[in-house]
Amino acid sequence: MLFHPPVRPPKIVDFLCTEGPAAPTPTPSQPSSVALTQDELKRVAAYKAVEFVESGMVLGLGTGSTAKYAVDQIGELIQQGKLHNIVGIPTSKKTHDQAISLGIPLSDLDTHPVLDLAIDGADEVDPCLNLVKGRGGSLLREKMVEGACRRFVVIVDESKMVKWLGGSGLAMPVEIVPFCWKFTAERLQGLFGEYGCVAKLRTFGENCEPFVTDNANYIVDLYFEKEIGDLKWASDSILRLAGVVEHGMFLDMATTVIVAGELGVTVINK
Repeated sequence: MLFHPPVRPPKIVDFLCTEGPAAPTPTPSQPSSVALTQDELKRVAAYKAVEFVESGMVLGLGTGSTAKYAVDQIGELIQQGKLHNIVGIPTSKKTHDQAISLGIPLSDLDTHPVLDLAIDGADEVDPCLNLVKGRGGSLLREKMVEGACRRFVVIVDESKMVKWLGGSGLAMPVEIVPFCWKFTAERLQGLFGEYGCVAKLRTFGENCEPFVTDNANYIVDLYFEKEIGDLKWASDSILRLAGVVEHGMFLDMATTVIVAGELGVTVINK
């Protein structure tokens, strides 16, 4: 049994303005002879994921720059008559508007509590296919929708593959209620003090206004200098804090990860 030290009292923080089992065996495709840009790699991964979509499915529609390509492709296939009786459940207001513009029929989890498939991007993927998501601000709805699907296909370019969650040095988002947000942020930072954690309120614009999610909440971004280790403990500890709504660690949720890189497309099945 792992021993976890008691939570230390939180330290006072300067809240800076910020913008905005064993690893599975990968199956690579043929390598490309032409170097692709990051956006082109995202498109390649997204189009590969859409190959899993079949007529009659209820789909979770992801949010973000990579997922946008998948939603566009699904809309195109519907318009071409190649997909029929598709129902989409969007993970954000932005994806809702995109899907409407493409003529994708939409519903919600109340009507369809179990989905056939969800396709979405990720900000980080570790060797066990655990994810960090939510740097686009839609982590709560993403987790609700993608946690209700039979198959969750994640699409990334190779830059998103990390040795451990938080290993990119970029944000691990936590959605919190606006009420006394500094108090909650201080507690989050104190919880992971031994891992060199810094907590920052996500803001936007010249005036550093707080970023507000589709659910009218704030986001605190956590930055780690050291590997957290026990992710389940970390997840449970965050969720036990009053004021926290949800965090961006998607643990043991992805069933397939599609990685586009210089050597082609790799499909990793759990």
